[in-house]
Amino acid sequence: MLPYRVGYGEDAHRLQVGLRLVLGGLDIVDAPRGAVAHSDGDAALHTIADALLSGLALGDIGQYFPDTDVAWKHLDSATILRRCLALTRERGYRPANLALVITLDQPKLGARRAEIAGRIAALMDLDASAVGVSFKTSEGLAPDHVQARATVLLERL
Repeated sequence: MLPYRVGYGEDAHRLQVGLRLVLGGLDIVDAPRGAVAHSDGDAALHTIADALLSGLALGDIGQYFPDTDVAWKHLDSATILRRCLALTRERGYRPANLALVITLDQPKLGARRAEIAGRIAALMDLDASAVGVSFKTSEGLAPDHVQARATVLLERL
């Protein structure tokens, strides 16, 4: 068994007026639009969950939580992340470090960086210093979506 493994995840959702935007397990109440999704559409947590799975060659969240299953409609993405963390631990690993990039044109999220990182750290049982969160805009190239990308370092238990 390798002492370390690296996982990568990516997710994107179209944005629409009248829907809520959830990122990192937090409601972004000042968002003008929210994510179109089967679950709550939390691109950040979906990305992290996929990064955990990819680091152990376990596929992606669509295999565990298919959007064709009504049981997962409006699912809190923290549930998805918890399940992927459990799968990680069952295989003898735990997350050690996370780097997350969120691309969103509006609203600007810089003032919520510590709050988002803290919520993710709490969900993953990590120190906040092990969760790096950065924000980008699409520079007007794709203003109608939210996207997240993450890498995670997994260490053997």
